Amino acid sequence: MLKRRWVVERTFTWLGKSRRMRRDLEALPETSENLVDQVMIRLMVRRLAAL
Repeated sequence: MLKRRWVVERTFTWLGKSRRMRRDLEALPETSENLVDQVMIRLMVRRLAAL
């Protein structure tokens, strides 16, 4: 159970490092959802590029 919690907390930390995600200025939830997708895609591309 603690391992899953750590994964979730780590993911939120990665999202928080994104400049756009630090502030919650988006009016629509869809916009915030798209920003989360973009941040996670960028993280995965960086990981794959490091291989």
